[in-house]
Amino acid sequence: MKLDNKIGVIVDSFGVGVREGLKKAKEVGAEGVQIYAVKGEMDPDNLTPAARKELKSYIEDLGLEISALCGDLGGHGFQDRAVNREKVEKSKRILDLAVELGTNIVTTHIGIVPHDANGPIYAAMQEACEELSRYANSLNAYFAIETGPETAAHLKAFLDTLSGKGVSVNFDPANMVMVTGDDPVAGVHILKDYIVHTHVKDGVRHREVDPRAVYGSLDTEGMDHDKIAEILKEGQLFEELPLGEGAVDFDAYFRALQEIGYRGYLTIEREVGDSPEDDIRKAVQFIRAYR
Repeated sequence: MKLDNKIGVIVDSFGVGVREGLKKAKEVGAEGVQIYAVKGEMDPDNLTPAARKELKSYIEDLGLEISALCGDLGGHGFQDRAVNREKVEKSKRILDLAVELGTNIVTTHIGIVPHDANGPIYAAMQEACEELSRYANSLNAYFAIETGPETAAHLKAFLDTLSGKGVSVNFDPANMVMVTGDDPVAGVHILKDYIVHTHVKDGVRHREVDPRAVYGSLDTEGMDHDKIAEILKEGQLFEELPLGEGAVDFDAYFRALQEIGYRGYLTIEREVGDSPEDDIRKAVQFIRAYR
């Protein structure tokens, strides 16, 4: 097996701001970057046309390209119909920014897809995602849902209800391992028609957990919130680890991506740890070993 996918890095993982993060991404050997574009200097509302042009040139001058923007608006995703209008419009503006900066992918979390396909939360999510899918389709672009809150099969069933592929998948194998216990290799094959971007992250699950305890949900009836909060605080549920130290079988995962013909970015995400730059640098080398 020999990978030919480009290696990306989430700029925000360095924790040093956008410009310095871009420089560090180049220093560690990344070819592309993913950037959060929700608030602060990267909020579409805060970027004038001139600032967008300058940022695009800055990234190009570093010899980098943008693999995707991150447009995760927090909360419960699109579960709450009362706030969806504002979130949908914000998501569209982030996608507009992405296209202007040279990428057609915005990754996001939409909230946990409920099992009750006839309930109000499912309907609210479906309505919001259908609008976003149509908008993305019109731009030949994608809103890519990050895997983890539900199994691959359940996510695919939801995606199949939408028109076109405007809402697709950002595949994160570690989230599946840590939260749902789903098999990333099987997940790649299940979601093969929707995967447009991937994260490279590792981790391990210590005990089973209701995904609603991790990601939050409007539907949490019957859950012991105090007990869950204590467990999460103590880190007893799961643990993100440097690449190769967790439960993700990267030999099998990368092979699965090859088998479905995925040619997009392998983007490194590091959300914890005392030395993220060192971990990211090692992660770049980890992936390069497969080349």
